[in-house]
Amino acid sequence: MAYEHEKLLEEKVFKDPVHRYIHVRDKVIWDVIGTREFQRLRRIRQLGTTYLVFHGAEHSRFQHSLGVYEIVRRILDDGFVHRPEWNQEERLVTLCAALLHDLGHGPFSHAFEKVFHLDHEQFTQGILLGDTEVNEVLRRVGDDFPQKVADVIGKTYPDKLVVSLISSQIDADRMDYLQRDAYYTGVSYGHFDMERILRVMRPTEEQAVVKYSGMHAVEDYIMSRYQMYWQVYFHPVSRSAEVILMKILHRAKQLHGKGYMFKQEPVHFRSFFDRTFNLEDYISLDESVLLTYFQIWTKEDDPILSDLCYRFINRRLFQYVEFDPATEYRKIGELEQLFREAAIDPDYYLIADSSSDLPYDFYRPGEENERLPIYLQMRNGELRELSRSSDIVDSISGKRRTDHKLYFPEDVLLKGKNENPIYERILHMLKK
Repeated sequence: MAYEHEKLLEEKVFKDPVHRYIHVRDKVIWDVIGTREFQRLRRIRQLGTTYLVFHGAEHSRFQHSLGVYEIVRRILDDGFVHRPEWNQEERLVTLCAALLHDLGHGPFSHAFEKVFHLDHEQFTQGILLGDTEVNEVLRRVGDDFPQKVADVIGKTYPDKLVVSLISSQIDADRMDYLQRDAYYTGVSYGHFDMERILRVMRPTEEQAVVKYSGMHAVEDYIMSRYQMYWQVYFHPVSRSAEVILMKILHRAKQLHGKGYMFKQEPVHFRSFFDRTFNLEDYISLDESVLLTYFQIWTKEDDPILSDLCYRFINRRLFQYVEFDPATEYRKIGELEQLFREAAIDPDYYLIADSSSDLPYDFYRPGEENERLPIYLQMRNGELRELSRSSDIVDSISGKRRTDHKLYFPEDVLLKGKNENPIYERILHMLKK
């Protein structure tokens, strides 16, 4: 039997708090899960710094990746099988893409990417196509199979239906992370009737669509996503922790560039500081490595690096205030000057941060980052864009919400305001 069709002698199951069980029968899937690159995802938190706000949010990208795989497996094996619009030969590449879609995420993913100007999707494709255990497993299916999986994740695969299951406005990725993140944070916002959506999901040549009878379940899903972004993903305290994390990495990078002699030389970061890193350097990094350095760096001689690390490790986070960059840009300039006069470096202790989300959008040809809309399949077979039938979705379609905050060390200012009148002026300006 060809490797791509080989089944395990006995089905393997993972007990999962969201999907109850995750089922694996394909030998390829089981072998991919066992690779070092996939096992690394156990050491990458799904929600980055959010565990400092919601203490239960310790779940990993390993768990999420298995969850996305399971949702896609159910769609294909329970919903699409034997339907003429679905090509069964695409099953394995779709399952592998679902399982491996987050393979290239780094430690504290988005913060790390911003500091070092990286793209986790490029690293995902690099791991799939490079000299890795994952690539070795996928090539057993066929020499071109790793490229096929990479193309699905990169959204260039010729079968658009396959791509839509992994990446669209109603895909398996979102359906898993909303429920999983809600479960581990303990909030109720991310729950929706996935069972109903899976039952009414149908394949078409271009993408997966939903029967009209399932519209209300989709409305619930859209609103769940909207609420999760503003109540969990953009939580200002979590953003405060992420701001400090980014400033730690910026400071270490700056000190390295100046030839600073670290007590604990950052050997794991050196190639990233110098932009000489390779794929193995990237794979070797996980959150346990970063946290180890942060713990050690609390004893560094550099006061900024040691303070920022102490704050992150011990959750002494920055306070925040709302601000409008369009009308208060002069205020930020004045505050920066006051910080310098008070011998507080504004580059590390006065940080403007913005969060933005577009909960749902219809198709806008020619625009950057075009979004494939969700379609309802009407009783006569016609496809209708969701917001044309749903007043709820129409009310938020195309409406981007942006939030701006200014982060600062309130504890330092309060402690020193009696000795330094500039501290009092800064606090007064920030509290206006």
